[in-house]
Amino acid sequence: MSIAITPARRSEIEYPDSDGQPMAENTLQFQWIVTIKEGLEAAFRNDPNVFVAGDLFWYPEEGKPNVRTAPDIMAVFGRPKGHRGSYKQWEEAGIAPQVVFEVLSPSNRPAETIRKFRFYERYGVEEYYIYNPDNGDLSGWLRGSAGLEEIEDMNGHTSPRLGVRFEAGEGPDELRIIGPDGRPFATYMELFEDREALRERAEAEHERAEAERQRAEAASQRADRLAAKLRELGVETE
Repeated sequence: MSIAITPARRSEIEYPDSDGQPMAENTLQFQWIVTIKEGLEAAFRNDPNVFVAGDLFWYPEEGKPNVRTAPDIMAVFGRPKGHRGSYKQWEEAGIAPQVVFEVLSPSNRPAETIRKFRFYERYGVEEYYIYNPDNGDLSGWLRGSAGLEEIEDMNGHTSPRLGVRFEAGEGPDELRIIGPDGRPFATYMELFEDREALRERAEAEHERAEAERQRAEAASQRADRLAAKLRELGVETE
């Protein structure tokens, strides 16, 4: 007697939201992932149809939960902002992430880097950038007629999709990413320090304005007292 095995319906297939692995392996890698992700969020904060995510599983094919990867950062144009447990492409109008970033750590292996490159090339990524903050190396690829084609010189390169410009620093961990508004991406602490500096300048300006107002008021009071004294002496004043 044979037993018929009914394939699991697609609605019953599980697509895990996590693989239990950490988002980053060290503080430097984590800092750069957050800086790039939040920089892109800020750059497209006014566009409701640009979705940016970090360390989010991307499933490009329905019914294939093992076909997946989690880019360090991905940007998707044409999809609304909002929270997701994972990015299931068939639920996102079939739109693949157009731009992907990977930030390397010392434990990254060439085989894994090659696997991800092939994945991104196969599933439609238009721009792929790899940054190694430990040595300052930045590489990039743009989709061409033959697939993802390497960008010869990343220093000064501007992303066609994002409008951000990359500028190499003089040493490791000195990459500058300039947003479409001309402002460089910054860490939270850098933004906090800038905000504190602005607050201090505003307070100093307020204090200067208040001191000037008090000097002007004192001068006006002195003039009034002088005019009153002259009138007492019978001197007409205007």
